[in-house]
Amino acid sequence: MHFIELLLLAVGLSMDAFAVAICAGLTMDKATFKKSLAVGLHFGLFQAVMPITGYAAAMQFADRIIAYGHWIAFALLCILGGKMMIESFQKDACPRPMQLLPLALATSIDALAVGVSFAFLRVAIVPAALFIGMITFVLSVIGVKIGSVFGAKFKSKAEFAGGAMLALIGLKILLEHLGVLH
Repeated sequence: MHFIELLLLAVGLSMDAFAVAICAGLTMDKATFKKSLAVGLHFGLFQAVMPITGYAAAMQFADRIIAYGHWIAFALLCILGGKMMIESFQKDACPRPMQLLPLALATSIDALAVGVSFAFLRVAIVPAALFIGMITFVLSVIGVKIGSVFGAKFKSKAEFAGGAMLALIGLKILLEHLGVLH
C-alpha cells in the first residue's frame, strides 16, 4: 500500500471520530486544549489498536483464503464506506464527552475490518496502524475545536467524505487485482 493510499484510508477511517469530536466540542462548556487532547487520545488509540486486532485475527486464516483477499478488502471497504455515507444523512444527537470510551470503540469498528483487509493485502500493520492512530488523533483534536467554534455544520459532510474515501480505496484495490489499474 502506497503512502497516499494509506493517508486517504487513515483520513477516511478517522472521519467517524472527527464527526463525533465535532459533536463533543459542541457539548463542552469550554473546549480546552486538555479536553481536546483527551478526545484525540481516546479516538487515536482505538483507531491504532483495532487494525492490529483485525490483522491478528485474520492472519489465523489468511493463508487459506488469500486468493480472495482483494475481493474481501473491496467488500469490507465498500460496505463500511457505504454505511458511513448513509449515516451522514441521519440526524442524531451529539454525544457527551463522558461517553468517550464507548464512542472510541464504536467509531473504530471499521478500523478492525480494515485490519482484516490489511492481513490479506500483506500490509506492514504496525506502521500502518500507528499512522492511522496519529491521523485520527490530530483530526479529533481539530474536530473538538471546530465543534466548539462552528457547530454541527461539518459533521455530516465529514462522515460522507470519509465513507466515499473508503469505498473508493476498496474499488481501487479490486481494480488493481483485476489488472485494470497498475
